[in-house]
Amino acid sequence: MIQPIYLYGSEVLRTPAAEADLTKKEELTKLITDLKDTLAQADGCGLAAPQIGVSLRVLIVNGDIMTDVYDYLKGFFRVMINPVIIDESPKKCEYNEGCLSVPGIYADVTRPAEMTVEYYNENFEKVTEHFDKFACRMIQHEMSHLDGTLFTDLVAPIRKKMISKKLQNISRGHVSTRYNAKIK
Repeated sequence: MIQPIYLYGSEVLRTPAAEADLTKKEELTKLITDLKDTLAQADGCGLAAPQIGVSLRVLIVNGDIMTDVYDYLKGFFRVMINPVIIDESPKKCEYNEGCLSVPGIYADVTRPAEMTVEYYNENFEKVTEHFDKFACRMIQHEMSHLDGTLFTDLVAPIRKKMISKKLQNISRGHVSTRYNAKIK
């Protein structure tokens, strides 16, 4: 079911998410369906459970929406339950990021170029997988949500100052989105 996406200023986006209880498969399967439905309606490339008001360590990423820029992402889709970075490269890269919870703002963010993540997939199977390029970026961005961090927290100080007024407007509800959104 399509859920509203919580916007900048919502407490749930700043609260570190709890580990998901893998024994609650029915509840997690519903959450994953809600994430998929909501992401499809919003035309984004990733969504974390806190963005729909559920403070659990669950995320999805869908590279298909980015294939016009990154053709290698065709068919790339992951559901991650309780993801943990077990290794990341010292090499960094910079990409311009945006976020469904921070509509209309984009900024360059530097993150590790590669990483290895251990997680449970939607079949509740443990997986260890290595990611690079933009797939790595999408997952890092969504994993930041699980820790209560937004991409705007990671931008250069001068850029942060430049976007502060826009962020205040979002937190006050002075923003328009093409998807169902809320601040709480």
